[in-house]
Amino acid sequence: MAEKRVHWSVYAFGVYLLLPLYWLVNMSLQRNQDIVGEFAIVPRNPTLTNYAEIFTNPVWYEAFGNSLAYVSINTLVSLTVAIPAAYAFSRYRFLGDRQLFFWLLTNRMAPPAVFLLPFFQLYSAVGLFDTPFAVAFAHCLFTVPLSVWILEGFMSSVPREIDEMARLDGHAFGYFFFRLFLPLIKSGLGVTVFFCFMFSWVELLIARTLTASEAKPIAVVMTRTVSASGLDWGVLAAAGVLTIVPGIAVVWFVRRHLARGFALGRV
Repeated sequence: MAEKRVHWSVYAFGVYLLLPLYWLVNMSLQRNQDIVGEFAIVPRNPTLTNYAEIFTNPVWYEAFGNSLAYVSINTLVSLTVAIPAAYAFSRYRFLGDRQLFFWLLTNRMAPPAVFLLPFFQLYSAVGLFDTPFAVAFAHCLFTVPLSVWILEGFMSSVPREIDEMARLDGHAFGYFFFRLFLPLIKSGLGVTVFFCFMFSWVELLIARTLTASEAKPIAVVMTRTVSASGLDWGVLAAAGVLTIVPGIAVVWFVRRHLARGFALGRV
């Protein structure tokens, strides 16, 4: 009987999680007058007009492109910096290593609002304001420490004897690191990509402050979708549905490593 109750509770929780997503899709298939009109669980007159607006209006599809650009840059830079840093922390001991490791985490603990003014003034001075690089580099302040923290835990779980055996076999460090060592921590890399992408994709405060018109991301455009008649609920819902797609794609590609990755390391 207890197992049956647990079984149905899992299904009930799944329905609870999927209900907002279904309602978002439901709204995206209706016109504004239908949305604010009579309550309907299933759209009476479904339409793809809202999605057509997203794909034909440059304000929307350019915003999607901007978001994908700075998210990709941030993820790539974070991995490029964090992988060698995490390896150094996991394999070497040097003066102040633990203090430096803790200092990296303190940057992740600070709220993004603390860094808005310095970033705004710095990027305005060097000409990076209102570009995808401005948002990507600002997000690195938070994603790089998180990536180092995650990867260091996975790398520390790999026995050091593997390094010594590769050295005795005459393998160059580059061959050992990329062909032998990194494949052993694929789960950690998958989890790191997941967290970097998700943080950068959903973050709004920094993205809104460091962009004006040329590099506005989709999250910022969605907060400014107000016309003379009020909010365009249908278009907003369609944009919300489309913003979920990249996250689903990332989870799909790293799905084999997420379950194992969340159970290992320091996540």
